[in-house]
Formats: sequence, C-alpha cells, structure tokens
Amino acid sequence: MYNLLRKNIERKIPLTEEEWNCIVSKAELIKLKKNEFLQIQDSNNSYEGFILKGSFKTYILNENGTESVIFFSFEKEWMCDLESFYHQKPTTYNIKAIEDSEILVINKVNKAKLFVEVPKLIQFHVIMIERANIAIQQRLLDVLNKTSKERYLDFRERYPEKMQTINNKNLSSYLGVSHEFLSKIKRMV
Repeated sequence: MYNLLRKNIERKIPLTEEEWNCIVSKAELIKLKKNEFLQIQDSNNSYEGFILKGSFKTYILNENGTESVIFFSFEKEWMCDLESFYHQKPTTYNIKAIEDSEILVINKVNKAKLFVEVPKLIQFHVIMIERANIAIQQRLLDVLNKTSKERYLDFRERYPEKMQTINNKNLSSYLGVSHEFLSKIKRMV
C-alpha cells in the first residue's frame, strides 16, 4: 500500500529496508471521506502528507465567509501547510478531501526523528521544499500574469483526469472568477 511513497522517495534517494521500515513506523495513514477535513484553519494540527489516493483542496475562508482555493493536490503529490508545520503556528489553511482519499502523514516531531535516524532524508526534504517554493512562485506568477482562460487551459492540460472531480464552485474559486465567467470560459474552449 505504501509503495507509491517508497517509489516517490527512491526517485531521488535510495533506501535500505531498514530505512524504509523506519519511515513507515513514523507515518500514519489517514482515510477521509469526501468533504472531510485533514486540517482546519486556525487549529494546531498540521501534517506533511503524501497522497496515496484521492484529491484535496487547500483554501482559506475570507472574512465574508467565502472560500479562496489556493491549491489542489492529487495522488502521488506532497501537501503541507508549510508555515504551520515548520514553525508550529496555528494553521493558515483548511485542507479538505474533495473525494474519498487516503494520505500518509507525519508530524514535525516524527519528521525530526527521521532526520536523525535516516540522515539522507534531509536531501529529499531539501528537494521537496525547493519544489514547494517553485509551485508557490508559479501559482503567484500565473495569477498575476495569465488570464483566467489561460489558467483554466493550463489546469485542464495538467490534470485532464481530475476535471470531473473538481466542481465548478471550487474551480472558479481557484481561478479567481465567478461561476458564470467559468461557464463562459468553458464554452469558449
């Protein structure tokens, strides 16, 4: 079951059986039904996680109660509220399953233990943080420099198999447009 995680790690660093067993011993499998939360905004419960199955949305609730979707995360991807996890601050984001999902998570204490027990995981950690920073920068550049239509087309090209999973409300929030405008974009393409 955890094979997807092992393959993901071993694309960057080789693992012995002993190292792999150490990783598995520190990870926790969480199964969530559609619309269940992995993390609730302003809580003190933050994980770093690898998605084995399913999809998640990471979003904030604005003062007026509307959702702003920041990211979607899918199978074989890592997910984390970085500031909360690394600085032990209250969580910034809600993370909610948008379909039945399974995720392997680790808390900060167990991750620190892993770095001591399997030091080469630090190299993998650096790679993960670099990718997260690049993804955040790319998301910001897309929002600032691309039209809503271009962002929609990019998303559709990158995740064609997930287009049926994400409803128009979530997709329009992610793109920063109204439901009506999203419908117009879909008709144009």
